[in-house]
Amino acid sequence: MRRGFTLLEMLVATAIMGIAVVGLMSNLSVSMRNASRLTDYDRAALLAHEKMDQLLLDSRLPLPGAVSGVFDPALADNVEAGWSARLTPFEVPPQAGPGADILERIELQVWWGPPDRRRTLTLEGYRRAVLPIPAGGQ
Repeated sequence: MRRGFTLLEMLVATAIMGIAVVGLMSNLSVSMRNASRLTDYDRAALLAHEKMDQLLLDSRLPLPGAVSGVFDPALADNVEAGWSARLTPFEVPPQAGPGADILERIELQVWWGPPDRRRTLTLEGYRRAVLPIPAGGQ
């Protein structure tokens, strides 16, 4: 008696192998998309931390107030990206006058990607500041 595979066995084995390969390729595609998304998120987080450091050191920010801008495309890997920040008093002593120490809160929102699929990341930071003297005041 001759040993070997029948045509039916070969067709079933080929179908099983085809299903396994399709599943593997699908998982590989999903993994690549996730890796790309994580890379974009990491880049945005680095840009956000750098911008937050700049804002924390900038004593010219309006209180309360908002500022915004866009990132250089070279820094954002040629992806459209920008930021907006709000500065508000967080903790002010009762009856504090000009020159009193206060705590300011900076809320930074970084966005990236095309307008139809925009993603955002929000950071908060706090800094010590001094209540400004009103314009024209002593």
